[in-house]
Amino acid sequence: MVRIAIALLTGLLLMSSAQAQQASRLDEIIKRGTLRVGTTGDYRPFTYFDKSSSTFTGLDVDMAQALGKALGVKVEFVQTAWPQLMKDFEADNFDIAMGGISITLVRQKKGLFSTPIMREGKTPIARCADQGKYQTLTDIDKQGTRVIVNPGGTNERFARANVRNAEIKVYNDNVTIFDEIAKGDADLMITDSSETRYQQKLHPGVLCAVHPDKPFDFAEKAYWMQRDPALKDFVDQWLHMAAEDGTYKKIYAAWFE
Repeated sequence: MVRIAIALLTGLLLMSSAQAQQASRLDEIIKRGTLRVGTTGDYRPFTYFDKSSSTFTGLDVDMAQALGKALGVKVEFVQTAWPQLMKDFEADNFDIAMGGISITLVRQKKGLFSTPIMREGKTPIARCADQGKYQTLTDIDKQGTRVIVNPGGTNERFARANVRNAEIKVYNDNVTIFDEIAKGDADLMITDSSETRYQQKLHPGVLCAVHPDKPFDFAEKAYWMQRDPALKDFVDQWLHMAAEDGTYKKIYAAWFE
């Protein structure tokens, strides 16, 4: 009886091991021949969707293509939006989310994050003439100040957690939102310091990043994957090699320098 029990247990363990290997997301991607990348297409310089050409461009778009090459598969971009990013992730509409994704504990509960690719935090961007007016959250949180936010992401959450007296204006188009500040329909936006630097570059002399080197909080950007340790291990190793061989530095320079 003991030998039978041991044999049965061994068989079950072997079956369980085989099933675990079959369930690997990494294996599924390679077998499928396609890496499905979820991205919003509205967050320059990380991801941008050009409707006229139906193409995605951006730092994380280039990184996604490099990841696909490393995996030996094609890349399929799946457009999502910040308000529905979590739902699309839970629905398994893509294998990995890329495009300026901030690490949050809420997202960590649902999936796995890669090694961080960038460290930053929230900071204001305003018209250059008003740059000195919005140095602190106390300066910002005053009646009459109009803080504009895009819905559904960490920008809106930060604003609602820290702004009580100023007006919060929700604006749905994250591509043209900075034009609202430039033309005077909003006073500032609090967003990731990387984005403020990029938008300052796009609007020279008009919009200025406010102390991007000293943001209000701490945050990191990474790639958000469905919960598969094998996939995470591969992505982390790929990122390590991309950092060491200059691949990441080259792609970063193309968008930020």
